[in-house]
Amino acid sequence: MLMRTDPFRDLDRIAQQVFGTPGRPAAMSMDAWRDGDTFEVEFDLPGISPGSIDLDVERNVVTVKAERPALNKDLEMLASERPRGVFSRQLVLGENLDTEHIEASYEAGVLRLRIPVAEKAKPRKIAITSPSEDREAIDA
Repeated sequence: MLMRTDPFRDLDRIAQQVFGTPGRPAAMSMDAWRDGDTFEVEFDLPGISPGSIDLDVERNVVTVKAERPALNKDLEMLASERPRGVFSRQLVLGENLDTEHIEASYEAGVLRLRIPVAEKAKPRKIAITSPSEDREAIDA
């Protein structure tokens, strides 16, 4: 069988694995949304054991690290499309989120973060006073 060689094919394959494509994103795809007074983020981490997930918060930066271990090198691979190794992703959170009370859960290959909106960022009513109302209360 005659095969045409393409020197850029391997480079393109590696770039797609690292950076992803529109049809197949990189190793740690994510969704984020606001639900009332909570900001929620979900990371897809299929095949990752919960013990290999590391979650750190420093000021307003959340870092998620996870590791999918390499397979036995003695195996004859027929297809290798799932990235392996250590993956990391950082989120820079706004000052309006309460990073002291982040909750994390992991179920069915999905890491979910629940980050509450800080009390100081929630809308609130301000009472308005008037000097004339104070005088009326004194006269009575």
